[in-house]
Amino acid sequence: MASNVTFIGAGNMASAIFGGMVQSGYPASAITATATSKATLEPLTKQLGINTTTDNQAAVAEADVVVMSVKPQIMHTVCADLRDAIQARKPLIISIAAGLTSDTLESWLGGELAIIRCMPNTPSLVGAGAAGLYANTLTNAEQRALATDLIQSVGIVEWVDEEHLLDAVTAVSGSAPAYFFLMFEAMEEAATRLGLPAASARRLAMQTAFGAASMAMNSDKSPAELKRNVMSPGGTTERAIDHLEHAGLREALDGAMQACAKRAQEMARELAK
Repeated sequence: MASNVTFIGAGNMASAIFGGMVQSGYPASAITATATSKATLEPLTKQLGINTTTDNQAAVAEADVVVMSVKPQIMHTVCADLRDAIQARKPLIISIAAGLTSDTLESWLGGELAIIRCMPNTPSLVGAGAAGLYANTLTNAEQRALATDLIQSVGIVEWVDEEHLLDAVTAVSGSAPAYFFLMFEAMEEAATRLGLPAASARRLAMQTAFGAASMAMNSDKSPAELKRNVMSPGGTTERAIDHLEHAGLREALDGAMQACAKRAQEMARELAK
């Protein structure tokens, strides 16, 4: 029998996850989503067949898993409203809210709860996500396996053993789609200066990125080796790579990821207050 999973909040990321669950064969009858607006929920019932309600407490009353998917800025208020219902049921809590630590969430919900933090990314919306997961010490192996199954419905999952490593996950996958979008933008601009139409440049850049990622994921070779395989001595690729190396691409990426992780740490402190 499938576990009853309730999503508190039905925004884009939550919708991607429960949509992926249904598509992967998870019974829609075991999924409930909540939102403040019935207009938000009606299409979900029609399209996916899941249960919906505007009553958070009623949705939690029969839940085995509660996915907290509201904005971090309102999480404290939502948790305060759900505290008694959560304590009565003691479900597994999965949070996809950035910046809020498991200790903070547990204290807001009354303590003694199994909590898993999930750092997903926006490609989850197209079933190509990459998520990092961390479980507190009250989470058992069965609950970890269930969380893996749920999140894998929209992409890959990597577990970390220490919570602070979710900041690194944020830097390498959570925020990283924007790094690639910036690269697409820059490549399109450069290609148009070389004479290509913008639309053609965009399609070529995106397909090339898709192809490169597919090659890397289906190869046992390291990225460094794959890169060398494209480079002929004295050729065009070698000239381009040499330029990127001398222009400080590695240092720029390292700085960006360090800044991203630092901001994640700052947000955790700010939100805990």
